[in-house]
Amino acid sequence: MKLFDVNLAHTRALTRRHFFARAGLSLGGIALSGLCVRDGFAALAKAKSPGAGPMVVKPPMIPARAKSIIYLHMAGAPPSLDLFDYKPKLNELNMQPCPESLFQGKRFAFIKGVPKMLGSPHKFARHGKSGAWVSDVLPHVAKIVDDICIIKSCSTDQFNHAPAELFLFTGLQRPGNASLGSWVTYGLGSENQNLPGFIVLSSGGSDPSGGKNLWSSGYLPGVYQGVQCRTSGEPILYANNPPGMDRDSRRRSLDALRQLNEAEAKQFGDPETVTRIEQYELAYRMQISVPEVFDISKEPAATREMYGAKPGEGGFANNCLLARRLVEKGVRYVQLFDWGWDMHGTSNDNDLVTGLPKKCKDVDQACAALITDLKQRGLLDETLVIWGGEFGRTPMNEARNGSTFLGRDHHPNCFTMVMAGGGIKPGISYGETDEFGYSVASDKVGVRDLQQTILHQLGLDAHRFGFPYLGLNQRLIGPTEEAQLIKRILS
Repeated sequence: MKLFDVNLAHTRALTRRHFFARAGLSLGGIALSGLCVRDGFAALAKAKSPGAGPMVVKPPMIPARAKSIIYLHMAGAPPSLDLFDYKPKLNELNMQPCPESLFQGKRFAFIKGVPKMLGSPHKFARHGKSGAWVSDVLPHVAKIVDDICIIKSCSTDQFNHAPAELFLFTGLQRPGNASLGSWVTYGLGSENQNLPGFIVLSSGGSDPSGGKNLWSSGYLPGVYQGVQCRTSGEPILYANNPPGMDRDSRRRSLDALRQLNEAEAKQFGDPETVTRIEQYELAYRMQISVPEVFDISKEPAATREMYGAKPGEGGFANNCLLARRLVEKGVRYVQLFDWGWDMHGTSNDNDLVTGLPKKCKDVDQACAALITDLKQRGLLDETLVIWGGEFGRTPMNEARNGSTFLGRDHHPNCFTMVMAGGGIKPGISYGETDEFGYSVASDKVGVRDLQQTILHQLGLDAHRFGFPYLGLNQRLIGPTEEAQLIKRILS
């Protein structure tokens, strides 16, 4: 009778991915341990495997100003020149041929030939004590400009949607890296063990171009992956017990499944098996907690009206109200994606005259309400709110295939981001673009700078905060030291 060879079974069970994932860890682990001991963060490196139990709260590496993040991403890249970056000179040159210096030898996604300059069809005015310029398509945001920081000098090196979004959220323009929300929950854990630490909500009828890679845990343990929830119907599909199974039966079945998974983990040592155990347990706990926190009908009518939220309908306004409820319950990172900001001007759905005001109406009231609501509840100081897209739009009219609608092409050189709360100075504008809004004129802010500043406000040092994988200490900000803290926007 042939005896069962455990070592042989283990070897056969290893996949090519397992081999390459583990082959480089030895030296990387030694190096990381040395760094952790040197810098006093050995506890972080030696923390219990995240899949072995509930996601615990971890201490920050450096003094933190924020405890949680609400990131509002306008998928498709809103046109800053029609929202926050007022350019009178551009209006003067409206529909005149573009200066050769702005297009000769330059690369665009869709613009061909000699384009025409395009002033904004919307009116700007100064608002608040700060005197910030805001377009008339954002009347509610205009009322809270003294609570926000407008960064006009952001720049990226990607000019197509998916690579630009991946670069912004994962630090790499191709799939495979860990997302910002995963890094945050990996570094800090979550304060609510009955809800995911990283929750994703979408609106606008589609996921962003970067897809689910934008909330992937990448090479980090799977427990840190973002959980996408719905705002109408069941928040999470298949989380409820099937017909004929009560909660006690579910508990017994999970206990039996846990024993099987623990036996497999003990035999083969696959960390994803341990993660699977915790995910089943989290789903069990979420059956009680999720329906309660996602029921916005429990909010006072005045609060729902302030956001423009309507129970059962979903949409961006509901998502903003849910985001506040989630951080209030201890969720570490809430990511909102709103699709539909790709204003090329190929039809009236995506032109600056009709399409842009419609999209602004979808988000304007809710964005302002979120800031106001957090502030009233004393949560804004500890919640970092971020608003923006993945790149900018050209100061020239795209006019693709002779289109008569007004629109702007992709433009990586400069774009605007808005931040509030979490130790960010309120009521200021940072950075400037040139008179056409074509290039950054002062205080350039790269994607790496944004990433470092966001992590810094949460108490994570982006230069020292990493994860050993494939023999390298992987970081959100990449392998170089180019990332700089945007110190002048910090309070």
